[in-house]
Amino acid sequence: MSTTTELLQQASALFPDEVVTSAHVRHFDLPLGAGRFALITLDNGLDHTKPTTFGPQSLANLNAAIDQVEKEAADGEIVGAGVTGKPFIFAVGADLKGVELLKEHKDALAIGKGGHDVFKRLAALAVPTFAYYNGAAMGGGVEVGLHCTYRTVSAAIPAFSLPEVFLGLVPGWGGCTLLPNLIGPEKAVSVIIENSLNQNKQLKGKQVYELGIADAIFEGADFLEQSLIWTASVLKGEIRIERPVIDRGEGWDQAVAKGRFIADGKVHGAAPAAYRALDIIAAAKNGDLQQGYDAEDKALADLIMGGELRAGIYAFNLVQKRGKRPAGAPDKNLARPVTKVGVVGAGLMASQLALLFLRRLEVPVVLTDIDQERVDKGVAYVHAEIDKLLGKGRINQDKANRLKALVTGVLDKAEGFADADFVIEAVFEEMGVKQKVFAEVEAVAPAHAILATNTSSLSVSEMASKLKHPERVVGFHFFNPVAILPLLEIVRGERTDDASLATAFAVAKKLKKTAVLVKDAPAFVVNRILTRFMGEIQNVIDEGTPVDVAERAIEPLGLPMSPLVLLELVGPAIGLHVSETLNKAFPDRFTVSPNLKAVVEAGKRGFYVYDSGKPELDPEVAALLKQGDSVLTEAQVRARVLDAVAQEIGLMLDEGVVAEAQDIDLCLITGAGWPFHLGGITPYLDREGVAERVNGKRFLEQGVASVPA
Repeated sequence: MSTTTELLQQASALFPDEVVTSAHVRHFDLPLGAGRFALITLDNGLDHTKPTTFGPQSLANLNAAIDQVEKEAADGEIVGAGVTGKPFIFAVGADLKGVELLKEHKDALAIGKGGHDVFKRLAALAVPTFAYYNGAAMGGGVEVGLHCTYRTVSAAIPAFSLPEVFLGLVPGWGGCTLLPNLIGPEKAVSVIIENSLNQNKQLKGKQVYELGIADAIFEGADFLEQSLIWTASVLKGEIRIERPVIDRGEGWDQAVAKGRFIADGKVHGAAPAAYRALDIIAAAKNGDLQQGYDAEDKALADLIMGGELRAGIYAFNLVQKRGKRPAGAPDKNLARPVTKVGVVGAGLMASQLALLFLRRLEVPVVLTDIDQERVDKGVAYVHAEIDKLLGKGRINQDKANRLKALVTGVLDKAEGFADADFVIEAVFEEMGVKQKVFAEVEAVAPAHAILATNTSSLSVSEMASKLKHPERVVGFHFFNPVAILPLLEIVRGERTDDASLATAFAVAKKLKKTAVLVKDAPAFVVNRILTRFMGEIQNVIDEGTPVDVAERAIEPLGLPMSPLVLLELVGPAIGLHVSETLNKAFPDRFTVSPNLKAVVEAGKRGFYVYDSGKPELDPEVAALLKQGDSVLTEAQVRARVLDAVAQEIGLMLDEGVVAEAQDIDLCLITGAGWPFHLGGITPYLDREGVAERVNGKRFLEQGVASVPA
């Protein structure tokens, strides 16, 4: 019994629920009389919606297929061997469901070593090997192909990546070692580090070819047929593959340094995966593949047993699973059809909403506002954005014309909304204004129409309280920029009925948003947590801690931007307004910063100027600041901020603002860009012991976003 077989049998016992991938071997004669060929097809027996993965038994199946092909190659029965996938899917890497179950470092090490031992056998065969990337390929799916002699790629591939760093791992089955030796360190750093940390950016087939990962590219319709003709030409010597000479000198070191700069900018040293990957890439400079594989095994095992990966998998599952099946949503069969949308307001936010409804629902959308100039400006914005899509080739001229014809603007709400099924307001954030708008809309809209509010902090119940039919009012809170941030907080008012709520969730799904059901509580989820978070930062500054110390204190979290840069993005005036709303609701915990008030009254757009290209405290803002004499260290600031956030989340869960802590994390990841490597916020607060210190208990059970006990 081989060591590889033993390893995989041990690992299989830990993954009883693995969706097993088969490795079918078939033989045929290549075109052009090139000889007999063996093709291994990876297939888990399910359709393309259940992508092929590699768990221990799947690796064992591939290992057995290679046993057969190895003997045939040694006996001279075949001239080459290839690997491909089922329709639309090549393979998408390790089975992460199994990884979550691992409790021991030695078991994690076995997963890394088992994958290497199987994959590197492809490179050791006595005949050339070929990978045919026919469909989506990620992680281990990409890596199995890197162990082959040659690779082709389908032009139709929508997704190709090494996403491990995004999740808190390294490409550990050859990716960190083989890719820089194939395409050079700079391109490899781009794929492994930059793309991963850029929200797991995917490559298309053409980019895979242009990077040099694939040696040839063919259209999707006859991809395998063309790949086999090309294979025959390669084996006959009619096509020779020239690969670039890799710079193993200063250029390699510069590429790694660039990768560290990118990682610092994204995670600020707070997450280890990117740095472990870069260490392996740096060491791969000497071309010693086995040394690289051993380093990948060690890094994989260490990271699998660390908190970042567990938090990353947890975050991934939240977005991919919980985000698509919202907790507490009513029966979808109660939803009513939406064939026309009304938007009250024609400012920037309202115009962004109009564009989104138009593009996703493709139904008539009508904007209203208080004067014709505003209405015209709103419609013009939508038209201009459609023209941009046309210019980029995202839509054709016919589609552009159709979309433009669907959007209109009127002054008279009766004219605009008489046949609307869904009306959303995006007007000034003041209760009296919104109540007046809803009264006007209720008077003219059909009895079945949903009345939605994009309020960021006001009570939906109070907004609906003066209407004849408050049951059809629902909170529909988007995040800015609307086209980019996926979160949609759907707020149930005290009297919102199930049909209205079900319609809101159905619309959210068509808008391709991640909808989370939220109780009607001040500032809902994201704004409440961020305001408490920002409020503590502002408090310590007001009390005397220097701005730069307060900002640096949060760097270990690896957030996408510092608190005051985030405030600038949100807008100080909006930040002040939300803090005032929450101060009214919870005066014991939420303060209104006099310094923030002074910044807003002075008309400043933020705390910083960027004259040098980097944020520096605006001298005019510095002159406005009035601080006390209590100066905290970075560690003290961080502890105070995290304690405040842990307390607030605990209170929100006690109040039932959302169903579970998982919904808090889903909201922060999709609505505030909170990093995947934190898993949102609650796994981090658990891991750092903050949750137990503040609330006396963890937010999540041990084993959820952490190593099982």
